Amino acid sequence: MGLDILQMAIVIGILLVLVKPVGTYMAAVFMGKRTWLDPVLDPVDNAIYKVSGIDPNQGQRWPAYVKAMLLTNLVMFVMLFLIYELQTLLPLNPDGLGQVDPWLALNTAMSFITNTNWQAYAGESTLSYFSQMTAIIFPQFTSAATGLACGIAFIRGLSGSTNLGNFYVDLTRAITRIMLPIAFVMAIVFVALGVPATFQGAVQANGLEGVAQTITRGPVAALTSIKHLGTNGGGWFNANSAHPFENPNPISNILENVLMALLPMGIIYTLGIMLNRKKQAWTLFGVMGAFFMVFLVIAYAGEVQNNPLLTGLGLDPSQGNMEGHELRFGQGLTAMFVTSTTAFTTGTIDAMHDSLTPLASITPLSQMMLNMVFGGKGVGFINLIIFAVLGVFLTGLMVGRTPEFLGKKIEAYEVKLAAASFLMHPLLLLFLTAATLGFGLDLASIANPSSHGFSEVLYGYTSMAANNGSAFAGLNANTPWWNGSGTVVLALGRYVSIILMLALAGSMAAKQAVPVTVGTMRTDGRLFGAVLFGTVLIIGALTFFPALALGPIAEHFAMWSGQTFSS
Repeated sequence: MGLDILQMAIVIGILLVLVKPVGTYMAAVFMGKRTWLDPVLDPVDNAIYKVSGIDPNQGQRWPAYVKAMLLTNLVMFVMLFLIYELQTLLPLNPDGLGQVDPWLALNTAMSFITNTNWQAYAGESTLSYFSQMTAIIFPQFTSAATGLACGIAFIRGLSGSTNLGNFYVDLTRAITRIMLPIAFVMAIVFVALGVPATFQGAVQANGLEGVAQTITRGPVAALTSIKHLGTNGGGWFNANSAHPFENPNPISNILENVLMALLPMGIIYTLGIMLNRKKQAWTLFGVMGAFFMVFLVIAYAGEVQNNPLLTGLGLDPSQGNMEGHELRFGQGLTAMFVTSTTAFTTGTIDAMHDSLTPLASITPLSQMMLNMVFGGKGVGFINLIIFAVLGVFLTGLMVGRTPEFLGKKIEAYEVKLAAASFLMHPLLLLFLTAATLGFGLDLASIANPSSHGFSEVLYGYTSMAANNGSAFAGLNANTPWWNGSGTVVLALGRYVSIILMLALAGSMAAKQAVPVTVGTMRTDGRLFGAVLFGTVLIIGALTFFPALALGPIAEHFAMWSGQTFSS
């Protein structure tokens, strides 16, 4: 246990050291301040603007910013779909993989353009190298940059500027100055650690038992770096980061954990710089960090506890839960990875979440349901602002005062936008879960009965609605119902909240600042931090606890009473 705690502390310590420099650099990039990469990248950016016909000095109000974002994403979505469907005619297909099923192609294109990277397929046996690079790795840059750009635009609106920036400029700078440099360096590091980077096809080998095996490879390191940095998830291999070609050793495991947290944590400090409210940023960071630590403890406690069904058969009770886990990482780094991949909406996995104990599975489910424990870069803290707006509104009702946030009055319009944005998330995941189970839609895809089967369905829709992409791995999602309904959830889960919150930012920007008085409730201290923590806890529990009670909580009590899934 001591080694586990040390390993988790090392990861957290590295991240806390990197928050300020990463946040400062991102603020410089998006505020137009000079950075050390400018002499090299300014000509590149200017060439992109010239070829694309973009005026980098032309600002956009929130409707124009949203329109540019949606149009760009639509064009890329169509491109991805066509690549999947035409991969048999395209180059770099050394293993001769065939056309992707249209339903699967539709779901995959929407998944990767929305920064979700939910995979209803095995990458090594479905997609060619060309498809992996142009329709998987490429959107992992652009979708991550889209979320980051929208987050920065939201910050500009909170600062009081009706000019949210220029989406095309923000998208370009996010890719050239943040995503590409870091991903390039880390890809080389992963190659040094043993991650493949080749265009040669699969090789045949004989295992230790003399059985012939087909070993798939490819330019895996390129995907491994950006999928974690961009909080994309997905994987070259079906086993994802539990596969030794994607995650060879504990060092790569720690680096992947750090990468997926780097930008979501850093952007909170960026917010403090751009708003000139660093204390406010640390308050938000503290609330997110508190939730992260609570869920980390739950995940770790669940994984080190004894499984009474197994210890009753004579297994060593000191081993904890290791079924479906990598012995290379143990419970500590596994619990840390489970917590991080759902806190930072990455979706990559180094252990099968279907194999988590019922108690530990509460962590990934809850974090995706709340969708505000740091979240992805840009979109995560936007969801926390939703709770902040609702929190100051409820507090204002209790004290009989018009609520204020960041020096602006929060009125009915802003509360409606925040409420609608919040309600879309539970509506998607709870309604689709209820419809699937209530109407018996594609129940054959569920691998396990009882409460665990319920958790599999709930986890699937929660992951897609939260744009996370991880799976319980006990669900066959490659069917017309799952691909079709999942595409709708992916799209609405991504774009509705972004549109509503950018509208909120535009509304806030248009308001006059109000002077601070003795009656003003400050939102940058421990008191508001406690109010915000309580708001998230109460609203989240009222919304999602009944679903958790039917799934992992019911399964936990059943396990300790000696019942299996089938009983």
